Amino acid sequence: MENVIRTSSLSNNTKSIIMDVTALIVIYLIPVLSHLIALPVYFVEPMRIMLILSLAHTTKRNTYFIALTLPLFSFLVSAHPSFIKSILMAFELGLNVSLFYFIAKKVSNNFITMFASIAISKMFFYGVKFILVGFALWSSNLVSIPILMQIVMTLIFSTYIYFGMRNN
Repeated sequence: MENVIRTSSLSNNTKSIIMDVTALIVIYLIPVLSHLIALPVYFVEPMRIMLILSLAHTTKRNTYFIALTLPLFSFLVSAHPSFIKSILMAFELGLNVSLFYFIAKKVSNNFITMFASIAISKMFFYGVKFILVGFALWSSNLVSIPILMQIVMTLIFSTYIYFGMRNN
């Protein structure tokens, strides 16, 4: 029995390491990809994609790690997004994960749970961003990704979690 537990733990650790390295590589290469194909790749929310994949396929602890470190890693390797936005994105993604696990205790449908957790974390992000813009601490537009695109991506992410976590 002890060997089974160790093997399972090793498997989770291996999956987490592979996920973390993949996430870092993807985030590192996003600016290059955006320039190569001349499309705003950030419209598909690559950090949230990595978060969703981690949520569906690795551990809770690793998902928090991804949420809190990817925006800061992106800032460190490419100076994009800005430091303030990186911090806000880390909070948003961390809130997304926290809300997912909190709502999942009350609602058994992973689609609804993910949709609600993304929607609420985005409301937090835009609420804080609105305040920062209002106090002239942020100089960009309030909404940089079209709302319709965000809704479509949220539906895709929620569908993936619904099917990806059915057996969990």
